[in-house]
Amino acid sequence: MIGGAKLRAPAVKADTELRAVADQLEASFLTEMLKSAGLGKSRDSFGGGAGEDQFSSFLVQAQAEKMVAAGGIGLSESLFNALKGRTREG
Repeated sequence: MIGGAKLRAPAVKADTELRAVADQLEASFLTEMLKSAGLGKSRDSFGGGAGEDQFSSFLVQAQAEKMVAAGGIGLSESLFNALKGRTREG
């Protein structure tokens, strides 16, 4: 039983790391989609000026990460399953 637990620990760690990578990829994808949709662009009137322009990318990235943490769009899960299958085969 103890030997079996030792064998599962690396697999759990690998799955955790793989899930984190899949989440990062989904967050990057969502960041680009939010940018394309115009999120983070300065408004013409009453905008935040140069400061807003400089830091808007950080805001969009943080919003994308929160979206992923809340369940995202399912891309992370698909990536995780596809990558997990590849790591087990090879």
